[in-house]
Amino acid sequence: MGLRLRRISVFDAVNMLLLLVLCLAVVIPFWYMLTVSLSPVSESLGGRFYLIPEQLNFEAYRYLFSTDRFVRSIGNTVYITVVGTAVNLLVSITLAYALSKKTLPGRKLMLLLMLFTMVFSGGLIPKYLLIKSIGLLDSYWALILPGATNAFTVLVMKTFFQSLPESLDEAARIDGAGEPRILLSVVIPLSMPIIATFSLFFMVGHWNEFFGAIIYLSDNAKWPIQVLLRLMVIAGEANIASENNLDFELASKVGDNVKMAAIIVAMIPIVVVYPFLQKHFAKGAMLGSIKE
Repeated sequence: MGLRLRRISVFDAVNMLLLLVLCLAVVIPFWYMLTVSLSPVSESLGGRFYLIPEQLNFEAYRYLFSTDRFVRSIGNTVYITVVGTAVNLLVSITLAYALSKKTLPGRKLMLLLMLFTMVFSGGLIPKYLLIKSIGLLDSYWALILPGATNAFTVLVMKTFFQSLPESLDEAARIDGAGEPRILLSVVIPLSMPIIATFSLFFMVGHWNEFFGAIIYLSDNAKWPIQVLLRLMVIAGEANIASENNLDFELASKVGDNVKMAAIIVAMIPIVVVYPFLQKHFAKGAMLGSIKE
């Protein structure tokens, strides 16, 4: 018995040690970026690794929010995320609810067509030509409408809706409710875990929108924050302000700390939102994948 307890305790100790190492491997880079962003440019250009800044300095953040270009890119990303997530949920929920009804005409054909899209894709060039032909180039809708939903999301939601007790549907119909009222008053309130889960997926996807913006948006005034971050981090352009809005004295004091500050600002919204949806995340991720 003692040997067994000793083995369990050793396993737990090794397990906790490995988890601690993994946690530090994830947290330290983010903490380092925060430290650099709060340091003067003289420290950020030194190339030294430190976890605590010698002197707190908010010049990088002041510089970022003094530039129209950075603030506009944040606004663009917020717009794409809010509108895109709303469209994703509207299309996914209504389509999944319709497909969950076995009496829907053409249901099997629609399900087969959706499964087909999970295996085959038209590719980037046909998609670009389609978006160009319907006049969505250089528009936010080019980033939202093509991905309004996907087969995986709809199929998981459909399976979850089918698992709800049919007696709830019948009771609502006896009270005179139609399909829209049943969806809004019965199905959606009972489906909040899975809706919250996919809301998080959609939000993260739209907030991190990068490749689509490069392909479809030629007007840099419409660029989301991720494209601007690439310009700053990869291309090395810390000076992102226009000449008309540039504080030359402040710009001379910024360097890598501006890049790190921009990354921190871009991460904060998702980091703040995630804890509110986390309690639904584990439950919602499994609910629709198991058919009762």
